[in-house]
Amino acid sequence: MDSTALLSLGGLNAWYTPGRPVLSGLSLDLGPREVVGLIGCNGAGKTTLFRALAGLLPGCRLDRAAWEGRPVSFRDDRFKRDRFVVFAEERSFPYFTFRDYLAYAADAYGRPLPAVSALVRGFQFEEYTQVLFRELSTGNRKKAALITAFALHPRLLLLDEPVNGLDFQSTEFLYQLMGSYKQVGTLLFSSHILESLTLTCDRVLVLEGGSIRKTFPGGQSAGAIREVLAHEDHGESPGQTAFRPPV
Repeated sequence: MDSTALLSLGGLNAWYTPGRPVLSGLSLDLGPREVVGLIGCNGAGKTTLFRALAGLLPGCRLDRAAWEGRPVSFRDDRFKRDRFVVFAEERSFPYFTFRDYLAYAADAYGRPLPAVSALVRGFQFEEYTQVLFRELSTGNRKKAALITAFALHPRLLLLDEPVNGLDFQSTEFLYQLMGSYKQVGTLLFSSHILESLTLTCDRVLVLEGGSIRKTFPGGQSAGAIREVLAHEDHGESPGQTAFRPPV
């Protein structure tokens, strides 16, 4: 494990049904102030990893975990106040408005109510700030969660498929926020869209068989990653396009 990492994990195993692990012996080091993308086929365990990091998964065993070099549990208050998770499907707090949720989250994380005008404009969310979550579309619920997440500036921001449900303009704005997040903290996010990874990341991790199998450097083209994955994982020669887009 890397003692200089912000978060370092070793031997993470997670399951929903005993005897059927989703994550198996996963190890992961996240440095301070870096943007890391996670990609993997459907069922590879991306959401399971985020649920484990959020302390929401009863079926979870970890050999070791460290936060800034010190042992930590996912349920430690110290860790929970330093990380924020946005899941692919956001359906919590149906009777909250965005303003209610923002105030609740800021209080829960021990932060003053943050300024969000620029984020609200960037996500084109102005007319929805006082609408109940239950009345919002999937995309607008996602926007409310993302605005809150970026406004709070957690040291570790975890985004599960953040692009899903967003319109083009909001997606472009999100890419800007993600690419610059290392100015305030560390971002780990999953995506099935290779371009969202290559445009924003310092590293791209491939989750396969319950653990991290490959790492690509940031700035590598989507085509290059697709070619390498197709060639190594499916025995295809470079140039073939039979690779199934990871989800």
